[in-house]
Amino acid sequence: MSSLRRVCLFLLLLAASHAFALDSVPKAEYHARRVQLAEALKGSSLLTFGRPEAPEEYQQWRQQDDFYYLTGWNEPGAALLIVPARPARPPATLTSAGIPATPYREILFLPERNLRLELYTGVKLDANTPNAAAIAGFDEVRQLKDLPSVLVSLKDSGPLVSDDGDTRAEAAQVLFGATLGRAEAAPQTQPILGYTTKLRLYKSPAEAELLKKAAAASVDAQLAMMQNTHDGQRERTLSGILDLHFKEGGCERPAYPSIVGSGIHSTELHYSDDADTLHAGDLLLVDAACEYSMYAMDLTRTVPVNGHFTPRQREIYNIVLGAQQAAINSFNATKSNAKRRSTSDPDSLDYVAAQYISTHGKDLHGESLGKYFIHGVGHAVGINVHDPQQSDNVWGPGTVFTIEPGIYIPEERIGVRIEDTFYVDPAGKLVCLTCALPRSAEAVEAIVQKGAAPAGSPSRSIKAGR
Repeated sequence: MSSLRRVCLFLLLLAASHAFALDSVPKAEYHARRVQLAEALKGSSLLTFGRPEAPEEYQQWRQQDDFYYLTGWNEPGAALLIVPARPARPPATLTSAGIPATPYREILFLPERNLRLELYTGVKLDANTPNAAAIAGFDEVRQLKDLPSVLVSLKDSGPLVSDDGDTRAEAAQVLFGATLGRAEAAPQTQPILGYTTKLRLYKSPAEAELLKKAAAASVDAQLAMMQNTHDGQRERTLSGILDLHFKEGGCERPAYPSIVGSGIHSTELHYSDDADTLHAGDLLLVDAACEYSMYAMDLTRTVPVNGHFTPRQREIYNIVLGAQQAAINSFNATKSNAKRRSTSDPDSLDYVAAQYISTHGKDLHGESLGKYFIHGVGHAVGINVHDPQQSDNVWGPGTVFTIEPGIYIPEERIGVRIEDTFYVDPAGKLVCLTCALPRSAEAVEAIVQKGAAPAGSPSRSIKAGR
Protein backbone atom coordinates (compact mmCIF):
# COMPACT_ATOMS: atom_id res chain seq x y z
CA MET A 1 0.00 0.00 0.00
CA SER A 2 1.39 3.40 -0.97
CA SER A 3 2.09 6.07 1.64
CA LEU A 4 -0.62 8.28 0.17
CA ARG A 5 -3.23 5.51 0.39
CA ARG A 6 -2.21 4.76 3.97
CA VAL A 7 -2.62 8.42 4.90
CA CYS A 8 -6.03 8.58 3.21
CA LEU A 9 -7.16 5.42 4.99
CA PHE A 10 -5.96 6.78 8.33
CA LEU A 11 -7.82 10.05 7.84
CA LEU A 12 -10.97 8.18 6.82
CA LEU A 13 -10.87 5.98 9.92
CA LEU A 14 -10.12 8.99 12.11
CA ALA A 15 -13.04 10.94 10.71
CA ALA A 16 -15.42 7.99 11.02
CA SER A 17 -14.39 7.35 14.61
CA HIS A 18 -14.96 11.02 15.43
CA ALA A 19 -18.42 11.09 13.87
CA PHE A 20 -19.51 7.96 15.73
CA ALA A 21 -17.40 8.16 18.90
CA LEU A 22 -20.49 7.53 21.05
CA ASP A 23 -22.46 4.36 21.50
CA SER A 24 -25.48 4.47 19.26
CA VAL A 25 -28.60 2.63 18.26
CA PRO A 26 -28.17 0.58 15.05
CA LYS A 27 -28.12 2.56 11.80
CA ALA A 28 -31.08 0.53 10.58
CA GLU A 29 -33.14 1.95 13.44
CA TYR A 30 -32.38 5.54 12.41
CA HIS A 31 -33.43 4.62 8.87
CA ALA A 32 -36.66 3.09 10.15
CA ARG A 33 -37.42 6.31 12.03
CA ARG A 34 -37.00 8.33 8.86
CA VAL A 35 -39.30 6.02 6.95
CA GLN A 36 -41.88 6.19 9.74
CA LEU A 37 -41.69 9.97 9.72
CA ALA A 38 -42.08 10.03 5.93
CA GLU A 39 -45.33 8.10 6.28
CA ALA A 40 -46.60 10.64 8.82
CA LEU A 41 -45.85 13.50 6.42
CA LYS A 42 -48.58 12.26 4.05
CA GLY A 43 -46.79 13.08 0.84
CA SER A 44 -44.96 16.25 1.83
CA SER A 45 -41.18 16.42 2.02
CA LEU A 46 -39.19 17.39 5.07
CA LEU A 47 -36.04 19.45 5.39
CA THR A 48 -34.36 19.90 8.74
CA PHE A 49 -30.96 21.15 9.84
CA GLY A 50 -28.46 19.96 12.39
CA ARG A 51 -26.82 22.42 14.72
CA PRO A 52 -24.15 24.58 13.04
CA GLU A 53 -20.53 24.75 14.13
CA ALA A 54 -20.05 26.63 17.40
CA PRO A 55 -18.98 30.29 16.90
CA GLU A 56 -15.62 29.52 18.51
CA GLU A 57 -13.86 26.19 18.19
CA TYR A 58 -13.33 25.92 21.96
CA GLN A 59 -17.06 26.17 22.72
CA GLN A 60 -18.96 22.99 23.51
CA TRP A 61 -21.15 21.72 20.71
CA ARG A 62 -24.10 19.33 20.88
CA GLN A 63 -26.26 18.08 18.04
CA GLN A 64 -29.87 19.28 17.75
CA ASP A 65 -32.17 16.72 19.41
CA ASP A 66 -34.55 15.89 16.57
CA PHE A 67 -31.76 15.85 14.01
CA TYR A 68 -29.80 13.34 16.04
CA TYR A 69 -32.90 11.24 16.64
CA LEU A 70 -33.48 10.94 12.90
CA THR A 71 -29.89 10.61 11.73
CA GLY A 72 -27.50 9.60 14.49
CA TRP A 73 -25.18 12.14 12.86
CA ASN A 74 -22.93 13.90 15.34
CA GLU A 75 -21.03 16.51 13.32
CA PRO A 76 -21.99 20.17 12.78
CA GLY A 77 -23.65 21.85 9.84
CA ALA A 78 -25.51 18.96 8.22
CA ALA A 79 -29.01 18.93 6.72
CA LEU A 80 -31.54 16.17 6.17
CA LEU A 81 -34.03 15.92 3.33
CA ILE A 82 -36.75 13.26 3.33
CA VAL A 83 -38.94 12.85 0.25
CA PRO A 84 -41.73 10.31 0.76
CA ALA A 85 -42.69 7.89 -2.00
CA ARG A 86 -45.49 9.27 -4.13
CA PRO A 87 -47.89 7.43 -6.43
CA ALA A 88 -48.29 8.43 -10.06
CA ARG A 89 -50.72 11.27 -10.69
CA PRO A 90 -52.85 11.47 -13.86
CA PRO A 91 -52.80 14.57 -16.09
CA ALA A 92 -54.67 17.51 -14.61
CA THR A 93 -55.94 18.49 -18.09
CA LEU A 94 -56.23 16.88 -21.49
CA THR A 95 -53.15 18.75 -22.69
CA SER A 96 -50.92 18.34 -19.63
CA ALA A 97 -48.65 15.45 -18.77
CA GLY A 98 -49.15 13.20 -15.77
CA ILE A 99 -46.62 12.93 -12.94
CA PRO A 100 -44.88 9.55 -12.64
CA ALA A 101 -44.55 7.73 -9.34
CA THR A 102 -41.45 8.56 -7.31
CA PRO A 103 -39.68 6.31 -4.79
CA TYR A 104 -38.80 7.18 -1.19
CA ARG A 105 -35.66 9.24 -1.02
CA GLU A 106 -33.46 10.44 1.83
CA ILE A 107 -30.38 12.62 1.53
CA LEU A 108 -27.88 13.69 4.16
CA PHE A 109 -26.19 16.94 3.14
CA LEU A 110 -22.76 17.58 4.61
CA PRO A 111 -20.69 20.78 4.53
CA GLU A 112 -17.38 20.73 2.72
CA ARG A 113 -14.39 20.08 4.91
CA ASN A 114 -12.63 23.12 6.35
CA LEU A 115 -9.03 21.97 6.60
CA ARG A 116 -7.95 24.99 8.62
CA LEU A 117 -10.72 24.53 11.17
CA GLU A 118 -9.96 20.82 11.37
CA LEU A 119 -6.58 21.72 12.87
CA TYR A 120 -8.61 22.79 15.93
CA THR A 121 -11.65 20.51 15.86
CA GLY A 122 -10.39 17.31 14.24
CA VAL A 123 -10.99 15.62 10.89
CA LYS A 124 -14.57 15.69 9.59
CA LEU A 125 -16.42 13.63 7.01
CA ASP A 126 -17.97 15.11 3.91
CA ALA A 127 -19.74 13.81 0.82
CA ASN A 128 -16.42 13.17 -0.93
CA THR A 129 -15.23 10.82 1.80
CA PRO A 130 -15.04 7.27 0.41
CA ASN A 131 -18.07 5.20 1.45
CA ALA A 132 -19.67 8.27 3.05
CA ALA A 133 -23.21 6.93 2.58
CA ALA A 134 -22.38 3.59 4.20
CA ILE A 135 -20.58 5.28 7.08
CA ALA A 136 -23.52 7.60 7.68
CA GLY A 137 -26.14 4.90 7.18
CA PHE A 138 -27.93 6.81 4.41
CA ASP A 139 -29.11 5.98 0.93
CA GLU A 140 -27.46 9.13 -0.38
CA VAL A 141 -24.97 11.72 0.91
CA ARG A 142 -24.35 14.99 -0.95
CA GLN A 143 -22.53 18.26 -0.46
CA LEU A 144 -24.49 20.92 1.40
CA LYS A 145 -23.91 23.34 -1.48
CA ASP A 146 -26.14 21.07 -3.63
CA LEU A 147 -29.16 21.60 -1.38
CA PRO A 148 -30.67 24.67 -3.11
CA SER A 149 -30.69 22.98 -6.52
CA VAL A 150 -32.30 19.86 -5.06
CA LEU A 151 -34.97 21.99 -3.39
CA VAL A 152 -35.74 23.74 -6.66
CA SER A 153 -36.55 20.37 -8.18
CA LEU A 154 -38.96 19.69 -5.29
CA LYS A 155 -40.51 23.12 -4.87
CA ASP A 156 -43.95 21.99 -6.05
CA SER A 157 -44.15 19.30 -3.35
CA GLY A 158 -44.16 21.75 -0.44
CA PRO A 159 -41.29 20.71 1.85
CA LEU A 160 -41.87 21.03 5.55
CA VAL A 161 -38.90 22.78 7.11
CA SER A 162 -37.90 22.65 10.74
CA ASP A 163 -38.05 26.15 12.16
CA ASP A 164 -37.25 25.04 15.72
CA GLY A 165 -34.67 26.87 17.78
CA ASP A 166 -31.40 27.94 16.23
CA THR A 167 -32.07 26.31 12.84
CA ARG A 168 -34.74 28.83 11.82
CA ALA A 169 -32.50 31.46 10.21
CA GLU A 170 -30.50 28.91 8.22
CA ALA A 171 -33.66 27.19 7.00
CA ALA A 172 -35.15 30.48 5.84
CA GLN A 173 -31.96 31.48 4.06
CA VAL A 174 -31.68 28.22 2.14
CA LEU A 175 -35.34 28.27 1.17
CA PHE A 176 -35.05 31.84 -0.02
CA GLY A 177 -32.19 30.89 -2.30
CA ALA A 178 -33.95 27.74 -3.47
CA THR A 179 -37.00 29.70 -4.56
CA LEU A 180 -34.94 32.30 -6.40
CA GLY A 181 -35.85 35.03 -3.93
CA ARG A 182 -39.57 34.90 -4.66
CA ALA A 183 -41.35 34.93 -1.30
CA GLU A 184 -44.64 33.84 -2.86
CA ALA A 185 -42.99 30.66 -4.11
CA ALA A 186 -41.52 29.65 -0.75
CA PRO A 187 -42.86 26.33 0.54
CA GLN A 188 -44.97 26.17 3.66
CA THR A 189 -43.02 25.56 6.87
CA GLN A 190 -44.03 23.72 10.02
CA PRO A 191 -42.08 22.75 13.14
CA ILE A 192 -40.65 19.27 12.94
CA LEU A 193 -41.42 18.80 16.63
CA GLY A 194 -45.07 18.29 15.82
CA TYR A 195 -44.10 15.15 13.91
CA THR A 196 -41.34 13.76 16.12
CA THR A 197 -43.00 14.11 19.54
CA LYS A 198 -44.99 10.90 19.17
CA LEU A 199 -42.00 9.03 17.75
CA ARG A 200 -39.63 10.10 20.52
CA LEU A 201 -42.07 9.29 23.32
CA TYR A 202 -41.63 5.53 22.83
CA LYS A 203 -38.11 4.21 23.32
CA SER A 204 -36.74 1.18 21.53
CA PRO A 205 -34.82 -1.55 23.41
CA ALA A 206 -31.57 -0.03 22.10
CA GLU A 207 -32.52 3.38 23.48
CA ALA A 208 -33.49 1.82 26.80
CA GLU A 209 -30.00 0.31 27.10
CA LEU A 210 -28.38 3.72 26.63
CA LEU A 211 -30.69 5.20 29.25
CA LYS A 212 -29.74 2.44 31.69
CA LYS A 213 -26.07 3.33 31.24
CA ALA A 214 -26.84 6.99 31.90
CA ALA A 215 -28.73 5.92 35.01
CA ALA A 216 -25.88 3.79 36.34
CA ALA A 217 -23.36 6.61 35.98
CA SER A 218 -25.76 9.12 37.54
CA VAL A 219 -26.41 6.86 40.54
CA ASP A 220 -22.68 6.35 41.08
CA ALA A 221 -22.07 10.11 40.94
CA GLN A 222 -24.84 10.91 43.41
CA LEU A 223 -23.58 8.21 45.77
CA ALA A 224 -20.13 9.82 45.72
CA MET A 225 -21.79 13.17 46.42
CA MET A 226 -23.56 11.74 49.49
CA GLN A 227 -20.32 10.22 50.78
CA ASN A 228 -18.63 13.61 50.58
CA THR A 229 -21.42 15.60 52.24
CA HIS A 230 -20.45 17.12 55.58
CA ASP A 231 -20.46 20.33 57.56
CA GLY A 232 -18.10 22.86 55.95
CA GLN A 233 -18.14 21.20 52.54
CA ARG A 234 -18.65 23.51 49.56
CA GLU A 235 -21.48 23.18 47.08
CA ARG A 236 -18.97 23.77 44.30
CA THR A 237 -16.80 20.88 45.44
CA LEU A 238 -19.77 18.53 45.38
CA SER A 239 -20.67 19.77 41.92
CA GLY A 240 -17.14 18.93 40.79
CA ILE A 241 -17.38 15.46 42.31
CA LEU A 242 -20.55 14.86 40.34
CA ASP A 243 -18.88 15.97 37.10
CA LEU A 244 -15.91 13.68 37.71
CA HIS A 245 -18.09 10.64 38.23
CA PHE A 246 -20.22 11.47 35.21
CA LYS A 247 -17.08 11.31 33.07
CA GLU A 248 -15.76 8.20 34.80
CA GLY A 249 -19.09 6.54 34.09
CA GLY A 250 -18.65 7.12 30.37
CA CYS A 251 -21.01 10.07 30.06
CA GLU A 252 -20.08 12.94 27.77
CA ARG A 253 -21.68 15.71 29.83
CA PRO A 254 -24.21 16.53 32.55
CA ALA A 255 -27.76 16.13 31.27
CA TYR A 256 -28.50 19.63 32.61
CA PRO A 257 -26.79 22.13 34.93
CA SER A 258 -26.44 20.35 38.28
CA ILE A 259 -28.49 21.72 41.18
CA VAL A 260 -26.54 21.49 44.45
CA GLY A 261 -28.51 23.58 46.92
CA SER A 262 -28.02 23.61 50.69
CA GLY A 263 -30.04 25.39 53.36
CA ILE A 264 -32.38 27.99 51.91
CA HIS A 265 -31.16 27.05 48.42
CA SER A 266 -32.89 23.67 48.79
CA THR A 267 -36.15 25.58 48.33
CA GLU A 268 -35.00 27.19 45.06
CA LEU A 269 -36.05 24.81 42.30
CA HIS A 270 -33.32 25.62 39.76
CA TYR A 271 -30.55 27.01 41.96
CA SER A 272 -27.24 26.52 40.14
CA ASP A 273 -24.78 29.03 41.62
CA ASP A 274 -22.84 26.46 43.70
CA ALA A 275 -21.80 29.45 45.79
CA ASP A 276 -22.52 28.42 49.37
CA THR A 277 -21.02 26.27 52.11
CA LEU A 278 -22.85 23.41 53.79
CA HIS A 279 -23.84 23.78 57.45
CA ALA A 280 -24.82 21.13 59.98
CA GLY A 281 -28.56 21.04 60.54
CA ASP A 282 -29.38 22.06 56.98
CA LEU A 283 -30.68 19.96 54.13
CA LEU A 284 -28.85 19.50 50.84
CA LEU A 285 -30.92 18.98 47.68
CA VAL A 286 -29.01 17.63 44.69
CA ASP A 287 -30.69 17.32 41.29
CA ALA A 288 -27.97 16.02 38.99
CA ALA A 289 -27.58 13.37 36.32
CA CYS A 290 -25.62 12.79 33.14
CA GLU A 291 -26.03 12.11 29.46
CA TYR A 292 -24.76 8.89 27.92
CA SER A 293 -24.47 8.83 24.13
CA MET A 294 -26.93 11.73 23.86
CA TYR A 295 -29.49 10.08 26.18
CA ALA A 296 -30.21 11.96 29.40
CA MET A 297 -31.06 10.86 32.91
CA ASP A 298 -32.79 12.73 35.76
CA LEU A 299 -32.20 12.06 39.44
CA THR A 300 -32.70 13.98 42.69
CA ARG A 301 -31.93 13.19 46.31
CA THR A 302 -32.19 15.27 49.48
CA VAL A 303 -29.82 14.54 52.38
CA PRO A 304 -29.10 15.98 55.84
CA VAL A 305 -25.73 17.72 55.86
CA ASN A 306 -24.68 16.21 59.21
CA GLY A 307 -26.18 12.80 58.52
CA HIS A 308 -29.18 13.28 60.81
CA PHE A 309 -32.61 14.61 59.85
CA THR A 310 -34.30 16.76 62.44
CA PRO A 311 -37.79 15.49 63.41
CA ARG A 312 -39.42 18.13 61.19
CA GLN A 313 -37.09 17.43 58.26
CA ARG A 314 -37.79 13.71 58.60
CA GLU A 315 -41.54 14.36 58.65
CA ILE A 316 -41.41 16.37 55.41
CA TYR A 317 -39.00 13.92 53.80
CA ASN A 318 -41.23 10.95 54.52
CA ILE A 319 -44.29 12.77 53.17
CA VAL A 320 -42.46 13.40 49.88
CA LEU A 321 -41.27 9.80 49.78
CA GLY A 322 -44.81 8.64 50.51
CA ALA A 323 -46.15 10.76 47.66
CA GLN A 324 -43.64 9.24 45.25
CA GLN A 325 -44.50 5.73 46.41
CA ALA A 326 -48.23 6.45 46.08
CA ALA A 327 -47.70 7.46 42.45
CA ILE A 328 -45.57 4.35 41.83
CA ASN A 329 -48.18 2.08 43.44
CA SER A 330 -50.97 3.59 41.35
CA PHE A 331 -49.19 3.02 38.05
CA ASN A 332 -51.09 1.24 35.28
CA ALA A 333 -49.53 1.03 31.82
CA THR A 334 -52.91 1.33 30.10
CA LYS A 335 -54.23 4.28 32.13
CA SER A 336 -51.56 6.31 33.97
CA ASN A 337 -51.03 9.63 32.26
CA ALA A 338 -49.20 12.95 32.32
CA LYS A 339 -52.23 15.16 32.99
CA ARG A 340 -51.82 17.93 35.53
CA ARG A 341 -53.44 17.59 38.93
CA SER A 342 -56.10 20.19 38.08
CA THR A 343 -57.88 17.50 36.07
CA SER A 344 -58.76 15.54 39.26
CA ASP A 345 -58.09 12.43 37.18
CA PRO A 346 -57.24 9.46 39.45
CA ASP A 347 -55.12 8.05 36.61
CA SER A 348 -52.92 11.16 36.65
CA LEU A 349 -49.72 10.44 38.56
CA ASP A 350 -49.53 14.17 39.26
CA TYR A 351 -52.96 14.10 40.88
CA VAL A 352 -52.11 11.04 42.99
CA ALA A 353 -48.91 12.59 44.37
CA ALA A 354 -50.56 15.96 45.01
CA GLN A 355 -53.46 14.36 46.86
CA TYR A 356 -51.04 12.49 49.11
CA ILE A 357 -49.13 15.64 50.01
CA SER A 358 -52.31 17.64 50.57
CA THR A 359 -53.63 15.07 53.05
CA HIS A 360 -50.44 14.49 55.04
CA GLY A 361 -48.93 17.06 57.36
CA LYS A 362 -49.38 20.79 57.92
CA ASP A 363 -47.20 23.89 57.75
CA LEU A 364 -46.39 26.04 60.79
CA HIS A 365 -49.72 27.81 60.37
CA GLY A 366 -51.82 24.66 60.32
CA GLU A 367 -52.42 24.78 56.58
CA SER A 368 -52.13 21.94 54.07
CA LEU A 369 -48.72 21.24 52.57
CA GLY A 370 -50.26 20.99 49.12
CA LYS A 371 -49.44 24.59 48.27
CA TYR A 372 -45.73 23.84 48.72
CA PHE A 373 -45.75 21.27 45.90
CA ILE A 374 -45.30 23.79 43.11
CA HIS A 375 -44.30 21.76 40.04
CA GLY A 376 -45.50 18.76 38.09
CA VAL A 377 -44.75 15.26 39.29
CA GLY A 378 -42.88 14.21 36.18
CA HIS A 379 -41.95 14.53 32.53
CA ALA A 380 -40.69 12.45 29.63
CA VAL A 381 -36.96 11.70 29.44
CA GLY A 382 -34.86 10.72 26.44
CA ILE A 383 -32.47 12.55 24.13
CA ASN A 384 -33.44 15.61 26.15
CA VAL A 385 -33.91 15.52 29.91
CA HIS A 386 -37.29 17.12 29.19
CA ASP A 387 -38.23 15.13 26.11
CA PRO A 388 -41.25 16.42 24.19
CA GLN A 389 -44.60 15.10 25.34
CA GLN A 390 -48.28 15.93 25.23
CA SER A 391 -50.24 16.67 28.40
CA ASP A 392 -52.54 13.70 27.93
CA ASN A 393 -49.84 11.13 27.16
CA VAL A 394 -50.48 7.69 28.63
CA TRP A 395 -47.29 6.26 30.08
CA GLY A 396 -47.46 3.03 28.09
CA PRO A 397 -44.79 0.46 27.15
CA GLY A 398 -41.61 2.09 25.87
CA THR A 399 -42.10 5.40 27.67
CA VAL A 400 -39.49 6.82 30.05
CA PHE A 401 -40.45 9.46 32.60
CA THR A 402 -39.75 10.82 36.07
CA ILE A 403 -41.74 10.72 39.29
CA GLU A 404 -40.50 13.63 41.40
CA PRO A 405 -42.76 15.09 44.08
CA GLY A 406 -41.36 17.88 46.22
CA ILE A 407 -42.18 20.19 49.12
CA TYR A 408 -40.47 23.59 49.43
CA ILE A 409 -41.01 25.71 52.56
CA PRO A 410 -38.68 28.74 52.58
CA GLU A 411 -39.96 29.83 55.99
CA GLU A 412 -38.50 26.64 57.48
CA ARG A 413 -35.44 26.37 55.21
CA ILE A 414 -36.77 22.99 54.13
CA GLY A 415 -36.75 21.88 50.52
CA VAL A 416 -37.19 18.19 49.74
CA ARG A 417 -37.45 16.56 46.33
CA ILE A 418 -37.08 12.86 45.59
CA GLU A 419 -36.85 12.06 41.90
CA ASP A 420 -36.32 8.86 39.99
CA THR A 421 -36.57 7.96 36.31
CA PHE A 422 -38.75 5.04 35.24
CA TYR A 423 -39.04 2.89 32.12
CA VAL A 424 -42.17 0.99 31.14
CA ASP A 425 -40.99 -2.30 29.67
CA PRO A 426 -42.74 -4.09 26.75
CA ALA A 427 -44.87 -6.07 29.22
CA GLY A 428 -46.12 -2.86 30.86
CA LYS A 429 -44.04 -3.26 34.02
CA LEU A 430 -42.73 -0.07 35.66
CA VAL A 431 -38.95 -0.37 36.00
CA CYS A 432 -37.03 2.15 38.11
CA LEU A 433 -33.75 3.02 36.39
CA THR A 434 -32.27 5.00 39.30
CA CYS A 435 -33.57 3.31 42.45
CA ALA A 436 -30.21 1.67 43.09
CA LEU A 437 -29.56 4.94 44.90
CA PRO A 438 -31.24 4.58 48.31
CA ARG A 439 -34.36 6.62 49.03
CA SER A 440 -35.39 5.90 52.62
CA ALA A 441 -34.49 8.47 55.26
CA GLU A 442 -32.57 5.88 57.26
CA ALA A 443 -30.52 4.66 54.29
CA VAL A 444 -29.66 8.21 53.22
CA GLU A 445 -28.57 9.10 56.76
CA ALA A 446 -26.36 6.01 56.96
CA ILE A 447 -24.51 6.88 53.74
CA VAL A 448 -23.79 10.44 54.85
CA GLN A 449 -22.75 9.34 58.36
CA LYS A 450 -20.35 6.73 57.01
CA GLY A 451 -18.70 9.09 54.58
CA ALA A 452 -18.79 12.36 56.53
CA ALA A 453 -15.53 14.16 57.35
CA PRO A 454 -15.31 16.61 60.25
CA ALA A 455 -15.37 20.33 59.51
CA GLY A 456 -11.95 21.70 58.67
CA SER A 457 -10.49 18.36 57.62
CA PRO A 458 -9.78 17.26 54.06
CA SER A 459 -12.66 15.59 52.26
CA ARG A 460 -12.58 11.82 52.14
CA SER A 461 -11.81 9.99 48.92
CA ILE A 462 -14.19 10.97 46.17
CA LYS A 463 -14.39 7.39 44.94
CA ALA A 464 -17.91 6.09 45.40
CA GLY A 465 -17.21 2.42 44.95
CA ARG A 466 -19.80 -0.01 43.74
